Amino acid sequence: MKTSVGICLVFLLAIFGLGSALQCYKCKDYTGSCTKVRSCGWEDACLTLKERGGQIYRQCIKYDDCDYNRLSQMFPSVSSFTYRCCSNDLCNAAPITAAGKPLMGLVASLALFWWCIL
Repeated sequence: MKTSVGICLVFLLAIFGLGSALQCYKCKDYTGSCTKVRSCGWEDACLTLKERGGQIYRQCIKYDDCDYNRLSQMFPSVSSFTYRCCSNDLCNAAPITAAGKPLMGLVASLALFWWCIL
């Protein structure tokens, strides 16, 4: 019994990724289908910056730099843009991809929890 509780604890910690660095997508494209992943620093956030012409930038950024004025200095060639900063793993994915990942994590966590209590 104690062994199965220990195994469950290890799996649960692995699922939640305690102590791991934030991961963000890193790319610059028009399609929104980014696959490159980068580990960021502990004070970073994931940035999605959408240029008026349709180009999308995805990358790690210091959370303090998530401000329109600072971003306009960091991206001087981009005249008009919208942006979003977030602090969950891979939260700067394209909207279709981002919706499925938390649901799969939740389902996997619930299945593992159910297995552990039986």
